Amino acid sequence: MDNLFAGADQFKPQGKVVAVDEYGNGNVNDTFLVTLDSKKEKYFILQRINTQVFRRPELVMLNMRTFSEHVRHRLRRAPLSPGRRWEVVRLLLTEDGQDYWIDPAGSFWRAISFIDGSQSFDTIEDIDHANEVGFALGMFHNLLSDLPSEKLVDTLEGFHITPGYLRYYDEVLAQNRPRKSPEVNYGLQFIGEQRGWASVLEDAKGQGRLALRPIHGDPKVNNVMIDNTTGQAISIVDLDTVKPGLVHYDIGDCLRSGCNPLGEETEQWERVHFDPELCQAILQGYLLLAKDFLTENDYEYLYDAIRLISFELGLRFFTDYLEGNVYFKADHSEHNLARALVQFKLTESIESQETAIRSIIRDMR
Repeated sequence: MDNLFAGADQFKPQGKVVAVDEYGNGNVNDTFLVTLDSKKEKYFILQRINTQVFRRPELVMLNMRTFSEHVRHRLRRAPLSPGRRWEVVRLLLTEDGQDYWIDPAGSFWRAISFIDGSQSFDTIEDIDHANEVGFALGMFHNLLSDLPSEKLVDTLEGFHITPGYLRYYDEVLAQNRPRKSPEVNYGLQFIGEQRGWASVLEDAKGQGRLALRPIHGDPKVNNVMIDNTTGQAISIVDLDTVKPGLVHYDIGDCLRSGCNPLGEETEQWERVHFDPELCQAILQGYLLLAKDFLTENDYEYLYDAIRLISFELGLRFFTDYLEGNVYFKADHSEHNLARALVQFKLTESIESQETAIRSIIRDMR
């Protein structure tokens, strides 16, 4: 705990640090809420970046600076309509003007402002919430739509490249013999059945039908901050994966996360289903702003994105389970297997409702 207080003190807090508590339920970084004895700014977020995942964390910070500066400029140039609030987190600086600190043990730390008067949810609360989640992603993409993707560094090469995850899965499977069980057998069989179409987005990109743009990379429901008073979305946080990519990765991830009423951590994986009503509400909110930049080709691949990203995350969880839980934090040895099953079942549900989902997309164009 002493080193947490020491880390918090590095970032010139406007007051004495009185508490540092674990915060959120992220799967990769260690996140803490710092409480200050200050009336002006009572909290900020302290994070230890997982450098096994983000090998060049200083480049993550470079992308965050590029993103935040661009968005603030956009909002100054074209303010939102009255009554609409949108927050961009600030990077806090150390005494020597750096936006990160490396402790004596080599851990990489950063601090960001706390978005007061808001909260996030692990699952969608109702249709209005779903609409706001979609609006948040649309706002995010819209604000970055004029930022050339080459101004962002690819901090996670291969991220969301499903064929690459399949190749790695094959390597891990060849080196590890999983314990046989009905759940493991289901996962092995499901991955085998899905292989044939897993390159759909990468093929479209290679053919020039889809283009790279700035993306969030992880716009799941609990990264959308909701104003406590208005119920409106006011920010998307967790910006480590901001990088060049296909907006379809974000759209698919948002819908995968938002349209599973039981959530990612449910133990009732066999009851997991994709809710088309929530899908429609999220897309309605998203397209309020996204219609300005989506192309006909973009619309054509929206269903594929929804189907693919749920499968991809399940594949990643399953691979990590086979490898011994080295990437995603796990509470027990079977945790990532359970997470994988949730995503595979969600993919099955999406596939069973393809006609309805495509109809929703078509009606909104």
